[in-house]
Amino acid sequence: MRVGLIVHIRREDALAYARRAVDYLAEAGASVIAEDEAAAALGIASFSQADGADVILSLGGDGTLLRGAQYAMRWDAMLLGINLGRVGFLAEVEPDALEDALHCLISGAYTTEVRPILNVQSGGGTWYALNDVVVSRGGYARLITINALVDGESSGRYVADGIVVATPTGSTGYSLSAGGPVISPGVDCMVITPICAHTLQHRPAVVQGGAHIRLQLMPEDEQSASLQVDGQSRAVLTAGMTVDIRKDSHSIRLIRIRQGRFFQLVRDKLTEWTR
Repeated sequence: MRVGLIVHIRREDALAYARRAVDYLAEAGASVIAEDEAAAALGIASFSQADGADVILSLGGDGTLLRGAQYAMRWDAMLLGINLGRVGFLAEVEPDALEDALHCLISGAYTTEVRPILNVQSGGGTWYALNDVVVSRGGYARLITINALVDGESSGRYVADGIVVATPTGSTGYSLSAGGPVISPGVDCMVITPICAHTLQHRPAVVQGGAHIRLQLMPEDEQSASLQVDGQSRAVLTAGMTVDIRKDSHSIRLIRIRQGRFFQLVRDKLTEWTR
């Protein structure tokens, strides 16, 4: 088994857990690689020296796991998250269960859960999202005006701080903070959630999973916006530019050690969030 580590390198505890993971996996006969900076700190081979991995193991919060998702998409690898963050909706296990999770991984005592990813295109660039796509005003001082179309039909003209388009996986992230619904992972859909819309008429909209969503920064106003894909800034949009979002033909396989715990997880994490 080839395991690729994604580590929140600025956290000392993440590196400590990563060393434990490397020791355990090496003892079990697995080969372990990591991103360049983490690889240097851990004394192992780096991603740049490898041609792929079977499993991506994330040690950090949801942001770290989403970075790992990009490698999982590239290499068609499974993805397993160890939560070292504050909320950690996407991670499968807490750090005190690290060795137990690695034992399950090596012994094959796990299942996989298929999650859709989004294909995002704008200005000649293409990106992929497990969680969400955000068009926001960024550093622009005024509200922005966005026309959202679903399969060619206008679903709304939003004057707002921005719009989030999320998968069910991403429904517990930024979309939830902006007032969007919690969506069970098995539902084939996307949700369009306005961010601080300047009218009470605009509400989150759930659309079919196979829809083509187009977000257009309206051309009549001198305005600009930021395009973020899974929390990473990807482009600066100017008036008239569009972002096209569709469900991709590929998907991601999340490793699950425990089963049937989505709503229990939501209850637990939202309780933690309000402490």
